[in-house]
Amino acid sequence: MIENVDHVTIVVRDVDETKKFFALLGFVDGMSDVISGPKFSNYMGVENIEAEHQTLVLADASPRFEIQLLKYRRPDALPNPSIATLRELGFNHICFRVDDLDAEVAKLEANGVKRRNEVMQFHGRKLVYLVGPEDITVELSEWI
Repeated sequence: MIENVDHVTIVVRDVDETKKFFALLGFVDGMSDVISGPKFSNYMGVENIEAEHQTLVLADASPRFEIQLLKYRRPDALPNPSIATLRELGFNHICFRVDDLDAEVAKLEANGVKRRNEVMQFHGRKLVYLVGPEDITVELSEWI
């Protein structure tokens, strides 16, 4: 039986910029490591992998939730030019529940974060999509 979501991993080119984005959402530095060698190559199915692995932790969240960042040293990360379309098969976006969507959007926009759309209401929630690191889509949701 699933207990809760543990983490989401994002492959990035710029760890520092990505950390700044997630810090605006309340994430703090966790642990940092370099993953490499046959154990990780076999586990991830990426031959000859070497990557920086940075864990960000959602401060004061219970249960614990992490965003794990991977910056490949080798092999080169593969760009996904369709990631922002939201119509590709597979993973689509991540959504974080917030207590005040308007305040969060104002704070994020004041720090240069762009919205993909206008705030809308749907199924008892206020929702908005944001442009996240590497063009991933990050959604905020406020239950109303």
